[in-house]
Amino acid sequence: MVDGAYRDFLAALAGTTGALTGLLFVAISVARINTSKHRLTRQVRAGAALIAFTNALAVSLFALVPGTNIGYPAIVAGAVGLLFVAAAVRSMLTDRPNLWQGIRQLALMLLLLLIFGIELVCGYAVLRAPGDGTPLDLIGYALVTLVIIGIARSWELVGGRDTGPLASAAIIVGGRPPPLPEDRADN
Repeated sequence: MVDGAYRDFLAALAGTTGALTGLLFVAISVARINTSKHRLTRQVRAGAALIAFTNALAVSLFALVPGTNIGYPAIVAGAVGLLFVAAAVRSMLTDRPNLWQGIRQLALMLLLLLIFGIELVCGYAVLRAPGDGTPLDLIGYALVTLVIIGIARSWELVGGRDTGPLASAAIIVGGRPPPLPEDRADN
């Protein structure tokens, strides 16, 4: 059960992720994922954005139900997220993307693996010790991070500029960011 500031936070998060999930469907239809030359890359981006948004939405909505311990939805959503990561990695291995695409997708999967793992473990910790605020804080941080990941993947999905750390560092030092993998001539 959550109350006070956590309840306000989860209500705001639910509203935000609900709106972003709706916009993601618009982005997916605009991006024409299934007709793209780089279909798997776009599908992983779309899937990562969707799982990130729906995870945050589901956990926040279920936690707002009176009498519900946030640990239960965090455990279920974390487990579903881990299954998504496993399926995405399997898909990537069968498709064999070029090196740059593979590194970027692997980095995303490792980040998601970490976040979903934290969510699952902290969900269990909240069930065992509902009064301990640290696991609840970590779940909140994981949910916010998922929203940020979902926004970044959605941006890349519609053809926006690369939002990764290498591209950002290149811009900061005055260079040009590397093109997105599907924009490279060596594909």
